[in-house]
Amino acid sequence: MSLSVDLNCDMGESFAAWTMGDDRAMLDIVTTANIACGFHAGDPMVMHDTLTLARERGVQVGAHPSFMDLVGFGRRRIEGETPQDLEKQLIYQIGAMRAMAEAVDHPIRHVKTHGALGNMAAEDRELALAVSRAIRAVDADLIHLCMPGMQTSVTAQSLGLQVGNEVFADRAYADNGNLLSRKLPGAVIHDPDAAADRVLRMLEAQAVTTVSGKQFPLAIDSVCVHGDTPGAVAMADTLRRRLESAGVAIRPMADLVASR
Repeated sequence: MSLSVDLNCDMGESFAAWTMGDDRAMLDIVTTANIACGFHAGDPMVMHDTLTLARERGVQVGAHPSFMDLVGFGRRRIEGETPQDLEKQLIYQIGAMRAMAEAVDHPIRHVKTHGALGNMAAEDRELALAVSRAIRAVDADLIHLCMPGMQTSVTAQSLGLQVGNEVFADRAYADNGNLLSRKLPGAVIHDPDAAADRVLRMLEAQAVTTVSGKQFPLAIDSVCVHGDTPGAVAMADTLRRRLESAGVAIRPMADLVASR
């Protein structure tokens, strides 16, 4: 394949004495890091350390904000937040990450919403608008890394934001183009070669295939591997080796968006 794609990973999700994922190893593989902002995981020390490690390895970075849900790791659907309040919470998180990134001299390039917030905003226009407005309020030059065709992508473009198109190596897709709920069988893919096979098919077809076989055509900028999934480093390593063996160039997402 004569293609280029980014590999991104959600990370910086340790908190105080609690460790989540192997960020140090993952940063030797991926080209973009989405770093938790303290609401679902992470804390100031973890944010600083993760940004510093990313800078040392030349990995581009972005903010990974979420619902205020440390107990549920940001994966619980929170229905009571108004879009107006959520917008302020997102500005707070993105702003904190932006300030910390500037302190370590490795500025953020994008924003990617985490967990339940990302899944809900993908289908809910008002939540999606809250996300887009928050990104624009902090820095209108930040890229919104999100799933193509979803409300988050539509509202980001309507407000003049740049969009990075993301697919997931380790997650199955529902028939509406969103991620299949983690509560359902087969939602999370654990086999590294199976995940790599899926991604290669996605890149060749420039489309994702849902659990029922339905295809959604899309342009792919970035492929995500979740850092908290068991075996995540092995999956990311297998994916990168398989992609490069197939002739796919691995490049940071912001560089790909800028070169359009």
